[in-house]
Amino acid sequence: MEKTIEQICDEAFKEINAAESSESLNAISVKYLGRKGIITQFLRSISTLPSEERPKAGEKANETKKILEKAIKDAISRVESEAYKTAGFIDVSLPGRSSFPGSLHPVTQIMRQICDIFARMGFNIAEGPEIESDYYNFEALNIPKYHPARDMQDTFYVSDNIVLRTHTSPVQVRIMEKRNPPVKIIAPGKVYRSDSDITHTPMFHQVEGLMVGENVSFGDLKGILTNFIHLLFDDKTSLRFRPSFFPFTEPSAEVDILCVICRGKGCRICSYTGWLEVLGSGMVHPAVFENVGYDTSKITGFAFGIGVERITMLKYGIDDIRKFFENDLKFLRQF
Repeated sequence: MEKTIEQICDEAFKEINAAESSESLNAISVKYLGRKGIITQFLRSISTLPSEERPKAGEKANETKKILEKAIKDAISRVESEAYKTAGFIDVSLPGRSSFPGSLHPVTQIMRQICDIFARMGFNIAEGPEIESDYYNFEALNIPKYHPARDMQDTFYVSDNIVLRTHTSPVQVRIMEKRNPPVKIIAPGKVYRSDSDITHTPMFHQVEGLMVGENVSFGDLKGILTNFIHLLFDDKTSLRFRPSFFPFTEPSAEVDILCVICRGKGCRICSYTGWLEVLGSGMVHPAVFENVGYDTSKITGFAFGIGVERITMLKYGIDDIRKFFENDLKFLRQF
């Protein structure tokens, strides 16, 4: 009987020494020490031995069981340690792995470029909340309740009187409430409208500008926007101002530029007109000044709004605005 338990022990040690993973060692543990294992079966068979042999056989089997338990535990520690060392090993003969440096998102790049141009022209940067009251987003900007212009905004309503701002114009009102003229600011930031297709997204970016003071004229507006377009694109980019309507400006104008793709010859991007709409502008409506307490007999001003994604699409020749938000590295690494 002693020879049999010794044979079992020898066979177990051979398997333990040959094992190369913790999985195989766990299998050996089950094979020899499990509920149906070889040692367990041996202990159960002791009852068939003569009574004088049982104590010695049981003692030997239990001693062997403890030895195997410790041997398996030590072997598992050994193979796991070796696996850790192997995993941390660096093969210096392998070719190096390329790393891709991070960069600013193209919309962020153009946003910063726009802000930098206006900062050099003396405009200060102002910010405001993205969740706005109905008053600041609409009423203070000469868009009262039930005014048809509200239908143009496709607004996200948080509640009856709270909205996700549809433009950064509320920042202009907040600044004018706190400052006396002259005021010369731009308001960059995120805005939200319920619209989604290849040229619109529910969230996008705007930079709106405001200049208020004595004797501020439409000529000042044209001069500043012309200078801005030439700095953003090039001196060869022509502009035209078309009459338009905005509730918070009067008179109002859309600003078009000569198509940067075809240079006015006509292409799919400009719908074969040779022109591209880039921003809206106009002289601040007297009702807006009255809402902030400005004297309309002495003060005039202009405002404008630029869609950053649209400018970015024109600068880089991108035909689908949704590409800016898909997080495709192949696309983003081009910038």
